[in-house]
Amino acid sequence: MQVLPTKLPGVLLIEPKVFGDSRGFFLETWSRERYAQAGLTVDFVQDNVSFSQHGVLRGLHFQNPQAQGKLVQVLAGEVFDVAVDIRVGSDTFGQWVGEHLSVENHRQLYIPPGFAHGFCVLSEVALFSYKCTEYYDPAVEGGILWNDPEIGIEWPVADPRLSDKDKKYTRLSQVPVDRLPRMGDR
Repeated sequence: MQVLPTKLPGVLLIEPKVFGDSRGFFLETWSRERYAQAGLTVDFVQDNVSFSQHGVLRGLHFQNPQAQGKLVQVLAGEVFDVAVDIRVGSDTFGQWVGEHLSVENHRQLYIPPGFAHGFCVLSEVALFSYKCTEYYDPAVEGGILWNDPEIGIEWPVADPRLSDKDKKYTRLSQVPVDRLPRMGDR
């Protein structure tokens, strides 16, 4: 397994070891011991799976309090996955990183607590899996407008399919500061 830093501290691109032959492949998607040896010492409490069609964009979502760290991966298809630093006081506040995750490249992305998360589907369909460090709680969920011009995410889709909720989110600069996580919060 190879763990690669991204331009945002704490956001990690993970390339698991893949064992393949003419029948297909095998890979280990999580091992507490092995990931801890690689520096990822987190406890996951909830696993989620999302199925979406081409052009669907989900995000940008966060929780505060009870910020969720997420280990995300694609089980079928391809997505462009994005993390945005929304930690008040962070040197990289408002900056983003995006990675292509697919069943072909087997990559995972770890997004620590304090970041907003979103993805768009590039393949016909995508089966997306993620482990969370906190339970989902609709009472503390929030979101940021997917195409906030102040963040400037370079999404590879021009006219995505959005949920009604995702269409209504505001720019990061319009989110009340007390709704955002602070640098150093868990």
